[in-house]
Amino acid sequence: MLKLQSSNLSSRMTFFVALGGIVVGLLVGFLTGVNPLLVGAALFSVAVLVWFFAKFEQAVILLLILRSSLDIFSDYQIPAAFAIGLDLLTVLYVTLKLLTGQRVHVDKFWWCFAGWILLQGLWIILLPLGGLGLDASYLLDGIREWVRLFSWLMIYLLVMQLKNRVQPESVINMLFFSLCIPLTVAVIQIIIPPSFLPPLLVFQTEGVVEAGSRINGTLGHPATFASFLLLFIGLTFWKISQSSRRLPWLLLLTTLVFFLVSTKALTVLAMLLVLILVLISPRLNLMKLMGGIVLFALVIGLFASTEFGQERLTSIYETPLLNPDIDISRAITLSSSDGNSFNWRIAQWSLLLEAWQHHPILGYGLNTARHLTRFDLYAHNDYIRALVEGGIVGLVSFLSIIVGQIFYLINLIYSSPRNSSKRRLCLILIGIFLGLMLGMLTDNILTHTTLFFYWFLLVAVVGWDWKEGQTDNENTLANQQLNFTDN
Repeated sequence: MLKLQSSNLSSRMTFFVALGGIVVGLLVGFLTGVNPLLVGAALFSVAVLVWFFAKFEQAVILLLILRSSLDIFSDYQIPAAFAIGLDLLTVLYVTLKLLTGQRVHVDKFWWCFAGWILLQGLWIILLPLGGLGLDASYLLDGIREWVRLFSWLMIYLLVMQLKNRVQPESVINMLFFSLCIPLTVAVIQIIIPPSFLPPLLVFQTEGVVEAGSRINGTLGHPATFASFLLLFIGLTFWKISQSSRRLPWLLLLTTLVFFLVSTKALTVLAMLLVLILVLISPRLNLMKLMGGIVLFALVIGLFASTEFGQERLTSIYETPLLNPDIDISRAITLSSSDGNSFNWRIAQWSLLLEAWQHHPILGYGLNTARHLTRFDLYAHNDYIRALVEGGIVGLVSFLSIIVGQIFYLINLIYSSPRNSSKRRLCLILIGIFLGLMLGMLTDNILTHTTLFFYWFLLVAVVGWDWKEGQTDNENTLANQQLNFTDN
């Protein structure tokens, strides 16, 4: 019976491969008449497609590692092309699995996530129909944002197809290679003056070079690089907690903390504190408490030892938060002249909330907040952004997907054995996510595309059935004989 099933699957696959060959032949012939250069691009795409199906596990892992190195090429649309290409590969792979009768792995949270992504499409539909606060001229911005969110859903789906084929610990271990290029570029940014670096490696704010005072690796912005480092600091803590050889991981942790401080992103330091508090909360004792305090004190000390860090810390005292002589109205007035980013944020939030009052139910549409104030910049508060862009409906849906992830991870903790690697990883992911929720109060965390690329990858992996110390092999004989997916 299994042999007959395998034969039927092979026949189906042969048919689809032959059909694909005909389509490719027609496409190459057409492109030759349009532009010969497009033939090379088409053949390269075919080569990537063949490699993807022939070496599926290796191809997916390599693509996951590669993603952290692409953001410096944003001006050339490389990250967007990568995301669209990965989406197409995922859809094609899953479609072929369905057509050939194979199982497509998904979990409960994926369906919730897919429902949330589908709901975001409502604002794409309503915008050209005149149901929101802006007109159809902003539709392209909304479509780009929806495609970006959809790509996170697709990476979740793609990684789920590695289930039962690759051990979850192995996937996470391989992710550490995604640090290599970003950290190498960060070292170059620290050592070499900006005037000697190519423009791609120099962080600029509105066209002004920051005089080498901040590093961003390959992640485009220091804050984006910092949140990416925070994620891997959490994973490094996880490796330390379960490894018998802790010294290499302690050295990596020290390195990551050094680069985190070098980004000079104050918000991420508060996010790191949240992570530390969550890590020491189980079985809290004096040693853990002192260790957490010492680690955070060292981070703050390193940050405050720089001129930029001192200026950032001092600027907090010139805001309504700590200075009773400055009220909100004065902070808004000062925001245009004192250069204080905290007062600027207050002004930005006030203007956005004023705009929201005109369209409180459904807002203005995806990715439109930066067009609603005179600053023409992002909201620097993801909750206000969700409220303004999606109205009350959008904010509720945003909070729902956030709370859903927390409850999903908590449920995984209670369903995992005590002291297991999976349970510890879930706790660390909760700590990271709570830190991200705090960061969303003053920063554009939701725009950190690479961070969430790896975040949803990890949420997918942690939901697998972990059989620690064993090889989780549930492939059937029929699936083992399908060479297009297996090695």
